[in-house]
Amino acid sequence: MSMNSFGHLFRVTTWGESHGPALGATVDGCPPGVTIDEAMIQHWLDKRKPGQSKFTTQRREPDRVKILSGVFEGQTTGTPVQLMIENTDQRSKDYGDIMDKFRPGHADITYWQKYGIRDYRGGGRSSARETASRVAAGGLAREAIKQIAPNVQITGYMTQIGPHKIDRGNFDWSQIEQNPFWTPDAQAAEDWAAYLDDLRKSGNSVGAVVEVVARGVPAGLGAPVYAKLDTDLAAAMMSINAVKGVEIGEGMAAAELTGEANADEIFMGQNGPQYSSNHAGGILGGISTGQDIVVRFAVKPTSSILTTRKTITKSGEETEIITKGRHDPCVGIRAVPVGEAMMACVILDHLLLHRGQIGENRGRIG
Repeated sequence: MSMNSFGHLFRVTTWGESHGPALGATVDGCPPGVTIDEAMIQHWLDKRKPGQSKFTTQRREPDRVKILSGVFEGQTTGTPVQLMIENTDQRSKDYGDIMDKFRPGHADITYWQKYGIRDYRGGGRSSARETASRVAAGGLAREAIKQIAPNVQITGYMTQIGPHKIDRGNFDWSQIEQNPFWTPDAQAAEDWAAYLDDLRKSGNSVGAVVEVVARGVPAGLGAPVYAKLDTDLAAAMMSINAVKGVEIGEGMAAAELTGEANADEIFMGQNGPQYSSNHAGGILGGISTGQDIVVRFAVKPTSSILTTRKTITKSGEETEIITKGRHDPCVGIRAVPVGEAMMACVILDHLLLHRGQIGENRGRIG
């Protein structure tokens, strides 16, 4: 299986399967001298790990990360950093009934059609468990960003679950880590809890929308054509398991706006350009403006559900399927730290690209 790497200078290769002995990431291109230890990375993995509430899969994985290479005396050496997370709570027997069947809405069927072989235990490589590797790499990226651009802050949160959206008027950054949904709207968190609990008990699942914001990103990151900052961000978010749509800034809603409404008017402030709004999501022409980078992605409902669905077998026979096991009723919840990790990897990658080609911004204003 090819194409398991992403990034230009900060390059991440993930490996491993849901029910294999371990999974992890090999990170190449991390600058030397970045202070890092396992606890720093573990902080972010703990946000993503399963079994933390009744609203996520009850698979019990500690997700303990081990640094196998690329770090000496608490600092990166500039050589590849190998990160490993062991699987400890596999229940492969739960998947015995689907070894010859394809789950509707799942990659089972396309993996089989392409490769002629698939690891049916938890979905193998297509499992959302793969994203633990990304979060580990993102933890390393965050520490490197602190060294290069210490003002950058990356925060993700849920803005919608099923048809239920947050009230932007209730937006409170401090609420994000106070509820199991990582949402800035305390009232929405209460409403979602009742909604998802009913859905969970019925054996069903639902989709969600996650928003990730990077504050303090300097102007000038990205390039006008094939290495646009928003191109790489969109690709990074779309590569997350179960993501079916990505928006930058106003996104699809920009089609409803007039030019007057969409224009982010520019004014001169004490520290440089300021904008009246941020419909562009902090990126113009593929290059960061210095405003908040705003990315939003939609996560589809979990395909593994307890509701009977019609499907076919590998031999082409029509049948029905019920997926047993431990699954997220809304995988979007645990996608929040994954989106943050992908944002961190892309921002660091573009900071390194910018430093390599330009150094400091050349265009002066004022």
